[in-house]
Amino acid sequence: MKKIVITTDQAPPVVGPYTQALAAGPLVFLSGQIPMDASGKMVEGDIVVQTVQVIQNIKAVLAAAGLTLKDVVKTTVYLADMANFMEMNRTYGEFFPEHPPARTTIQAGALPKGAAIEIDAIALKTG
Repeated sequence: MKKIVITTDQAPPVVGPYTQALAAGPLVFLSGQIPMDASGKMVEGDIVVQTVQVIQNIKAVLAAAGLTLKDVVKTTVYLADMANFMEMNRTYGEFFPEHPPARTTIQAGALPKGAAIEIDAIALKTG
């Protein structure tokens, strides 16, 4: 099975030794996204604003692989503060209104660049 690196300039550039996403067979593994815009600038705002930016980044990386949010089968949400769970959950749910992916949500001790949220994802290519 061949690994294929997936990158896009429509999502933040990587800031370490990892790729935006990697396809292996029918699976696409997206690295964690934090609330940075495509230029690499952190967005300012509450957990809702940050969650929206993170999911927009995920959508951009998925698009580079020819996929959409409907192809996501698993996510992991990392929150800097579990007190943000309810608002994150409501916002997240707006992007996955039907048959949302399997998900784990955990509180992390700290996230890169002081982010309130980070999300990674696994998607499935079905065609």
